[in-house]
Amino acid sequence: MRSDAVKKTPGRAPHRSLLYALGLTEEEMKRPFIGVVNAFNEIVPGHTHLRNLTDAVKEGIRSAGGVPFEFPAIAVCDGLSMNHTGMKYSLVSRDHIADSCEIMLTAHAFDAVVFIPNCDKVIPGMLMAAARMNLPSLFVSGGPMLPGMQGGQRIGLSNLFEAVGAHAAGKLSGEELTRMELSACPTCGSCSGMYTANTMNCLTEAMGMALPGNGTIPAVYADRRRLARRTGEMIMNLLAENKTARTIMTPAALRNALRVDMALGGSTN
Repeated sequence: MRSDAVKKTPGRAPHRSLLYALGLTEEEMKRPFIGVVNAFNEIVPGHTHLRNLTDAVKEGIRSAGGVPFEFPAIAVCDGLSMNHTGMKYSLVSRDHIADSCEIMLTAHAFDAVVFIPNCDKVIPGMLMAAARMNLPSLFVSGGPMLPGMQGGQRIGLSNLFEAVGAHAAGKLSGEELTRMELSACPTCGSCSGMYTANTMNCLTEAMGMALPGNGTIPAVYADRRRLARRTGEMIMNLLAENKTARTIMTPAALRNALRVDMALGGSTN
């Protein structure tokens, strides 16, 4: 196992001592160490619920014989960062995410990894890290938010952007704009619509780096938690078969993802 670098031989007694400080048992020391990258934070709607999904992933890993270790990744909300200087920081966060995942996965010699992203730059950043590291890797996203309702019609964030223009043109009252903003984003999850987050979550599934349903099961559905648990179990199968990220993300798989993107008409960002 790759993790033997930090837990085998008498020379690794100091390393084992540090691991025992975490509460690990001697039996767990013999099992594979699985990284679990959780992009949870309290400012991005697509990420506020990821603790729950991360717990399900870790349950799946444990039930399949692995030892999960959770660590964080940052996430920028493009919606909140737009129209001010914050947007200058969105794209560069992708590379920071990739770098930070590489640092953690290499420094601690993990055997495999489950990535838990949801929003625009986080998914490609983690995919970049998966390709660099070439470990057995799987993704499970936080899933899309449900659409809002206004006047009996489904609405989402894009409708609100249009409403801002209508209000500026005097075609929509302030009261109507307020009613829309209160109902356009009714749940946690990535913004409803084929923006980059939902597009990339579908493409991750299409290229084989996530289980079926990764791109489409709503964030608030129990099916999403079941998917997370199955992902935790499945990463142990990939590890046993030594199926690494680059054996899955082949040129053919990437072309398939591009075809899906063209069919969906999703964001190219």
